[in-house]
Amino acid sequence: MFMAVLVYILYSKVLDKFYVGHTHNLTDRLFRHNNSGSKSTKNTSDWKVVHTEEFSDRSAAFTREMEIKKKKSRKYIEGLININK
Repeated sequence: MFMAVLVYILYSKVLDKFYVGHTHNLTDRLFRHNNSGSKSTKNTSDWKVVHTEEFSDRSAAFTREMEIKKKKSRKYIEGLININK
């Protein structure tokens, strides 16, 4: 059975911050982010999915997640998700 792995970007309006991660189950992961399931996202519960990319295996998804994080660029992330402010 094929199980896609998603790289996702969340956005919190309250914190005006992005969070990048990867998962097999985005619905469950978003629930956990919004309900203190992650040290990085526990300060608010308004996280919304603003971008996803699908991969066939965890290794490829993790590589992409690290690629996005290593840029350390809000502008890069905004370009990915086309936020118009």
